Amino acid sequence: MTRLWALVVKELRALLKDRRARLILVAPPLMQLFLFAYAATFELERVPIAVWDEDGGREARELLARFAGSPHFAIRRQLHSGHEVAALLDQGEVRAVVHLAEDFGARLARGEVAPVQLLLDGRNSNTALLVQGYAAEVVARFAARGGDGAPGLTVRSWYNPNLESRWFFVPGLVAVLSFSLTLVVTALSVAREREAGTFDQLLVTPLSSWEILAGKSLPGVVVGMAEGTLILVAALLWFRVPLEGSLAALYLGMVLFALAAVGVGLMISALAVTQQQALLGAFLFLVPAVILSGFATPIANMPEPVQWLTRLDPLRYFLVVVRGVFLEGAGVAALADQYWPLLPIALASLAAAGLLFRRRSS
Repeated sequence: MTRLWALVVKELRALLKDRRARLILVAPPLMQLFLFAYAATFELERVPIAVWDEDGGREARELLARFAGSPHFAIRRQLHSGHEVAALLDQGEVRAVVHLAEDFGARLARGEVAPVQLLLDGRNSNTALLVQGYAAEVVARFAARGGDGAPGLTVRSWYNPNLESRWFFVPGLVAVLSFSLTLVVTALSVAREREAGTFDQLLVTPLSSWEILAGKSLPGVVVGMAEGTLILVAALLWFRVPLEGSLAALYLGMVLFALAAVGVGLMISALAVTQQQALLGAFLFLVPAVILSGFATPIANMPEPVQWLTRLDPLRYFLVVVRGVFLEGAGVAALADQYWPLLPIALASLAAAGLLFRRRSS
């Protein structure tokens, strides 16, 4: 333990003695957190739309006024015929066209369902779905005003009543940003010593290969936990994302996740000869890992072979943990099915890194 502790202290000193290295550990994650949280939003504001009102009656004008008053829409054109619709959508001048038939008011007066046609630009499916949801909300509020012929619609959103996209996005950044920094720092650890010529000196010390592996692993775990805590505090205090669950459940997942990230980073570091190779290897692993994690695209929407591939991604499981703790109030028992896959991934990656170290040192 004395030898192991000395190696851990050496690694942390090598990482923290450089002022620029200390700055890299703090400034980039915070910059990325604020950049992603503010720039990457799932909400749309002032979506340009056109309206085609063939009715012109009081009810039709009231409904269109609700579209005009919504913060999600901006009425750019008033159409007078169906020939104008295709040109507007083809050229991308508007995202949608709201069409009210000439018998819209008459149907409402008779107590019938008066359809509201929404013509969407489906080239961007995510945007189209959001526009459809916002339009449904406007129509539902119009229907709730009372009177005959107005269908009722009730919508309830669990875990995020106000549909704040940052409540979904920022907790995911706790996982993604801590993962990226832990992976890069660990991947550079051995490559840095190889370039400096000190790795061979480390091999002739009384330390065994497994002690060297542990000494390289623990600083990465410490860095990953520290970065995760830093982003967690920013999420709570600055972005006001509620933390409904227990910190114990969150940090249990964070420890397992950090071990898995360190194992992958050490595998890359054991294979790389230079720091440039290690950095390239880290990013080659990082980009697919983020894509396959479900961070932005639901895993259920991926092809089945790809869904099986995501089971090897540690980020997939920790995203469920961190979002479950933040938004659902999940505890340790509820997240057990996410904890246990992280453990074999961590053990397998650390064992593979140990074998690679032994092979490279023999």
